[in-house]
Amino acid sequence: MANAKLTILERETDKNPRQIRQAGFLPGSIYGKGIEAKSIQINTHDFEMAYKNNEESTWELTLGKEKFNAKIQELQKNFATNELLNVEFALV
Repeated sequence: MANAKLTILERETDKNPRQIRQAGFLPGSIYGKGIEAKSIQINTHDFEMAYKNNEESTWELTLGKEKFNAKIQELQKNFATNELLNVEFALV
């Protein structure tokens, strides 16, 4: 299965996660050996479309000029509404 490809953005630190979600983005983080942990945000619609076909695959994440290969470490959802709350990626 091909890698899912997503563009990620540095998270705006002056906004709380609820404000980020209301703006149409999914808050998250990326971490792993060789990089400093980063707070990120991803277009929620883009993530949902890619996730439907690539739940278990490796993801190719682009942050500016940097590219990362990562797997989803944790995906948090609201159990009552199924709303995505947060995603954590770990480098592979």
